[in-house]
Amino acid sequence: MRRLRLEPGGGGNGLSAILSEATFNAMFPYRNPFYTYSGLLNAAAKFPQFAAAGDTDTRKREVAAFLANVAHETGFLVHIEEINKQVMCQNWSGDPDCNYCPPGKMYFGRGPIQLSWSGNYCQASKGLGLGVRLLNEPELVARDASISWGTALWFWMTQTGAQGSTSTPHGCIVNNQGFGCTIRAINGALECNGGNPAQVQSRVNNYLDFTNRLGVSPGGNTGC
Repeated sequence: MRRLRLEPGGGGNGLSAILSEATFNAMFPYRNPFYTYSGLLNAAAKFPQFAAAGDTDTRKREVAAFLANVAHETGFLVHIEEINKQVMCQNWSGDPDCNYCPPGKMYFGRGPIQLSWSGNYCQASKGLGLGVRLLNEPELVARDASISWGTALWFWMTQTGAQGSTSTPHGCIVNNQGFGCTIRAINGALECNGGNPAQVQSRVNNYLDFTNRLGVSPGGNTGC
């Protein structure tokens, strides 16, 4: 059965012009109430190039791609925290400010893209203008919706992942490298090149659904 497509945009500039609250709610009908639309907009305001680079089709594809990966990572915004909780204290950034983990703190996956490892918490914290607060209070990613969405957008806009990707997920879309490029940037070592085709297909299915809801073609190179 073909889904009814709601009017995608909510007016205004940036993300709100592409994604209305009604469409967001339709995409995630069973989401945890923690993941608010207002929290997403607040976080997006810190990253003005998100959903604002390129033509309208490119902007729609970026929103669809971001939310498709988020849906996969969180079970359509049901999960706030990773089920398998571990300490995960390790810093790959080379930033000396991040070379410690306070006793009792854990850095398992939290938030829309499941931010993991102490170094990433520290770098995301700095990227959001919070100093090293998230290194000392990682639980905030599961308690403050704007911060939680912010960590996901920080990764999306600035990180190439640890899988040999040469582009950020944002760059993948605005440079017309396709949705598959975003998968490679997020979890390519485990999923791409035949690593886990079912997981890749799950992400792609989400993307095809969300581009349809936003009224844009998915473009090429959807898989990896």
